Amino acid sequence: MNTSLSSLRSLVPALVVLAVLALAPYIGPSNRMLSLAISAGINIVALYGLSVLFGQAGILSMGHAALVGVGAYAAALFARDADVGFWLALPLGGIFAAIAATVIGIPSLRVSGHHFVIMTFAFGQLLTIVLTNGGDYTGAATGLDLQFPVTVFGQPADDLIPYYYIVLFFVALSAVASWMIINSPYGRTLRAIRENEKLAASLGINVGRHKIGAFVVSGVFAGVSGVLLAYFLRHISPSQFASFPSIYLALMVMIGGARLLLGPLAGGILVSFLPEVLNLDPVESRILYGVCLIAVILLLPNGLIAGLLEGWQRLFRMLMRKDTASRTADGNHASEAGR
Repeated sequence: MNTSLSSLRSLVPALVVLAVLALAPYIGPSNRMLSLAISAGINIVALYGLSVLFGQAGILSMGHAALVGVGAYAAALFARDADVGFWLALPLGGIFAAIAATVIGIPSLRVSGHHFVIMTFAFGQLLTIVLTNGGDYTGAATGLDLQFPVTVFGQPADDLIPYYYIVLFFVALSAVASWMIINSPYGRTLRAIRENEKLAASLGINVGRHKIGAFVVSGVFAGVSGVLLAYFLRHISPSQFASFPSIYLALMVMIGGARLLLGPLAGGILVSFLPEVLNLDPVESRILYGVCLIAVILLLPNGLIAGLLEGWQRLFRMLMRKDTASRTADGNHASEAGR
C-alpha cells in the first residue's frame, strides 16, 4: 500500500503542471507563444518515449526523430492514399513507428553503448535519404501536405487553442503511460538491465528481448508525436527528421532528466521557450543548448529536475541538522541553569 502511494505521488507533480498548462490559453498568449507551446507538447510526447528507453533501460537513441518521421509520413500517406483521418492515423502512426523501431532494435542484440547510438544515428540519416529520393510517393525533398481537417465530436479543431488542448491531452496520456511503465514489473526489469546487464542476464532476464521491447515502446510514443506534428504543421519534409532534430530531442531529455516524470516536461518546455525568452537567433540558440548540455553533464548528471530535488533535500537536511543542534544547545543551557 505504501509503495503504491509513493509511486502515485511521483505522478501528482506532473499532473499539477499539466493542470496549470491547461489554463495557459486563458491568459491570452500570442499566436507565436501558443505555437511554441504546441510544438513543445508534441516534442514532450516523443520525450516520454525516449525517457522510457534512456531513463529506464539506459539506452540512448540518436535516431528518435526518425521514428517521429515514420509516424508523420504514415499519417500523410494514409491521408493521401486511403482517406484516413487524424484519429485513425494516431494508432497507425504509432504502429508503423513501432515496426520501424523493431527493425532497428533487433541488431541491438549484438551491439550496445556507443555502437547502438551510432546505429540509430545512421538509421536517421538513412531514412532522410530514402524519403528525399522517394520521388512523387514521398514528395522527395519538398515533402507532403495534409489536407484533412482535425475534428473533435464533429467540430473542427484546426485552430491553435483547440489543437493545443488536443496535444495537452496526449501529453497527459503519455505521462500516465510512462508512469505505469516505470512502476510496473517491466519497468523494474528495465532498470535492472540498466544497472547491471550481466547480472540481469545471470538471473534469467532475457536482456535482448527487453531492450527491443523498450525501443518498440519508445517508437509508439514517437509515432503518435509524428502524427500530431504532421497535422499541426500541415506539411512535412525529410529535413525535419534528420540528425539535428534527434540530437535536439536527446538534449531535451538529458537536460530535463530521463528518470523522473517531470523531466520530459521540464526539458521540452525549457529548450523550446528559452531562446524565445532570451531573444536568441538559431546560431546563438545552438550555442546555448551546447553550454546547457555540458553544464548538466558536469553538474546535474541526472537532469535539472533531479538536481533541483537533490539540492532541496540537502538544504532541508542541513536546516534540520542546524535545528537539532540548536535545540540540543538550548537543552544543555537549560540543564546547566537548573543545576
